[in-house]
Amino acid sequence: MDGPFTSAPHHDILVLLVQLCILLVTARLLGEVAQRLRQPSVVGEILAGVVLGPSVLGNLPAVQHWTIPEPGVSGYLLEEVSLLGAMLLLLITGMETDLRLIRTHARTAIGVSLGGILTTLFTGFILGWQLPAEMRGASAEPMVFALFVATAMSISAIPVIAKVLLDLGLMRRDIGQTILAAGMSDDTVGWILLSVVVGLAGGGAFSVTNVMGIVGTVLLFLVGSFTVGAFVVERILAWCQDRLVSRDRILTLVVALMFAWGAVTQALDLEAVLGAFVMGILLGRVRRLPHDVIEVLERMTMAVFAPIFFATAGLKVDVLALLDPRLAAIAVAVIVVATVGKVVGTYAGARVIGRRPHWNALAFGAGLNARGAMEIIIATIGLKLGILSVPMFSVIVVMAIATSLMAPTALRWVVRHIEPDAEESARLRREAAEDGSVFGALRRVLLPSRVRPDGPSSGVGFESWLLERLDPALAVSLATVIPTNDQHSEALGYLGRIRSHFPHRDVAERVIVDDNAARAILNEVEQGYDLLVLGATEAADTAGVIFSSVVDTLVKGAPCTTLVISGVELDQHLPPQRLLVATNGTSAARHAAELAVRIAASDPSRPEIIAVHVLEDQQEWLASGHLDVAERTREAAEQGLAGLQRLGESRDVFVDTRLVEASSAEAAILSIASRHRVDMIFVGTSVSAGTHNLFLGRRVERILLNAKCPVVVVNTA
Repeated sequence: MDGPFTSAPHHDILVLLVQLCILLVTARLLGEVAQRLRQPSVVGEILAGVVLGPSVLGNLPAVQHWTIPEPGVSGYLLEEVSLLGAMLLLLITGMETDLRLIRTHARTAIGVSLGGILTTLFTGFILGWQLPAEMRGASAEPMVFALFVATAMSISAIPVIAKVLLDLGLMRRDIGQTILAAGMSDDTVGWILLSVVVGLAGGGAFSVTNVMGIVGTVLLFLVGSFTVGAFVVERILAWCQDRLVSRDRILTLVVALMFAWGAVTQALDLEAVLGAFVMGILLGRVRRLPHDVIEVLERMTMAVFAPIFFATAGLKVDVLALLDPRLAAIAVAVIVVATVGKVVGTYAGARVIGRRPHWNALAFGAGLNARGAMEIIIATIGLKLGILSVPMFSVIVVMAIATSLMAPTALRWVVRHIEPDAEESARLRREAAEDGSVFGALRRVLLPSRVRPDGPSSGVGFESWLLERLDPALAVSLATVIPTNDQHSEALGYLGRIRSHFPHRDVAERVIVDDNAARAILNEVEQGYDLLVLGATEAADTAGVIFSSVVDTLVKGAPCTTLVISGVELDQHLPPQRLLVATNGTSAARHAAELAVRIAASDPSRPEIIAVHVLEDQQEWLASGHLDVAERTREAAEQGLAGLQRLGESRDVFVDTRLVEASSAEAAILSIASRHRVDMIFVGTSVSAGTHNLFLGRRVERILLNAKCPVVVVNTA
C-alpha cells in the first residue's frame, strides 16, 4: 500500500456539493410542475437534467462548470451518487413485485407479458440491427447492440404505471391489478435478459458458449437467491428484530442487504441494480418487514436519491442533437416501434392466451407502454458500458419520456369501455367496506405468556385458533418474562410446548430476563409489532384492576392494537356457532365487528354473527319532548348497523342486526347472548395511558364480569 486512502480533491468535492444541490432542487421543482400538469413527476425530474445539461443552460460557460460533471473524479463522484439512487429505486420496485399477484392473474398476466416481451424483442432487435453504426458505442458489437435495444424496449416502468393507475383510480380494479402483474413479469424477465446482454458486453465475442455461460450465471444467482438467499434473509431479519434493540436497525439491515446483493451481481460481471431488484423481491415476500421501514425507504428515495438519478440522466441528453433530421427520424422510429410492438404484443397475448375481451386486451398495451424510470436506468447502463452512443442514449431517454406521457391519456380513454364483472364488483365492495381497517395490514404479532410449570394455559389453543382465522401468514412471536437467567431452560421448554399450537406459522420464541414483566413486554412491543394478544383467564390479582395488574398496564401502554381474550375454559367454545358484537356506532366497535366478520368468513363452520346496538336513553328523550334527538339517535344507530351488514356481505357473512331499547345496554347484550347461546362476544374500546387505573367503560366492564362465554376486547388506542 502507498498509504492511507484520501478524499477527493477539494475543488471536486465543492463541485459535487453544488451539483447535488442544483440538481435536487431543480428536479423537485420541475417534478412538482409535472404533477400539476397530471404527469408523472419523473418526467419533470428528467427534464431538470435536460435543462441544466448541454441542451439548454449547459451551453453557458458560467453554468457548465457547476452542472455538467467533467471526466475524471468529478464525474465518478456524481455517477456513484446516481447509482445509489438507481439501486434504491430497483429495491423499492422489487418490494412492490407481488409474486402472489402474478399467480392470481397468472393466465392473463403471462399471456400479456409473453406477447409484449416477444413482440418488442423481435421488433426491437430488427430495429437495432438496422440502425446506423454511429448509434452504437465505440466498442459495441452489432449483435450486442441490437439485443440491448430489444431488451430495453421490452421492459415497462412499474413506478410510472402504478402512479398512472392511482391517478385514474384503477389500482384495485382487476384490470389495474393484471396490468401490474404483467408489468412485474415483464420487468423480472427483462432484467434477466438485460443481465445476459450486459454479460455479453463485457465478455468478448458473441458465441453460443459465451451466451450459455452468462445465462447459467444469471440462473444460478436467481436460484441461489430464491432458495438459500431467501432463507438467510428471513433468518437475519428475524434475528435483527428479536435480538437487537437499536433504533432503525431494520432500515440499516435492508440497505446493507441491498449493497450485499448488488456487490454479488457486480462481482458476477452483471449489474448492481439487478442485485438490488432481486433483494427487493426477497424482502417483499417477508411478512416480518415493518411497513414503516418501506415507507422511510420510499420517502428517502423519492425525495432525494431518485430525483438526483433522473436529473443526472437528463444531463447526458443532448436534445439539440435531435434537431438533426436523421437523428429525429431515428427517435420517431424508436418511439413508434416501441409503442406498436408493446401494444400489438400485449393485445395478442391477452386475446389468445388470456382470452380477454377486446377493450381489456387493449388496456394492457395502453398501460404497459410506459417505460419511464426503468428505461432511464437501462439506458444509463448501456451508456456506461459503451453499448450506446450519446445520441442513442438521448433517443432512448426521449422514448421513455414520450411513452410515459402517452400512457395516462391512452389508458383513460380505453377504461371508459370496461365495466367490472360481478366478482370484481363484490371485491370492490368488500374493500370499500373495510376502508380504514386495523387488521388488513398486520404483519407481526406478539403473544406473551407467563411460565406455568404444569404446561401451557388453556387459552393458547383459543389464541392460536383466533390468529389462524385472522391471517394464517402472520408472523407470531411467543414471549415470556423471567426474573433471572436461572429459569431460562424452563422458559424455553414452556415456549416450545406453546409452539406446538402454531405448527404452520412463522413463529419466534423470546425469553426476556426482567424483574418487571409489564415493562419488558412494552419494550418488546416497541420493536415493530402490529398486534399484541393477551390472555386474561384468571381472576384479578389486585384490587382496582380489571384483568390483572400486568394486563391492565399493557392495555394502557401498548402503542399498537391490542386483543384481550377473557374467560375460562376458552378452548371448549371452539369451534363457535354464534358470535355477538356489541356495537354503539363508534369506530372502536366497528373494529371489533371487523374482527368478528374476518373470523366468521375464514372459519369452515361459518358461525353466525349477531350485532346488537342498545339505545338506553330513548324514553328519557321522548319524555322530555326531545323527539328530534331521539329520532337522530335511532337513525344513526340504524345506519351503523346497516354498515355492519354491508361489512358482512362484503365477505359473504350474514350479520343479524338487533336494535334494542333498554335501560341497561350491558344487561340487554348479556340477555341476548344467553338466549342465543353465544360462544363469543366481541367488544371494542379505545383507551390510552391517561389514567392511573385502566377503565374500559361501564358497559364493557360489566360484560366482562358477567359473561358466560369468552369475551374478546379489541383496543385500538
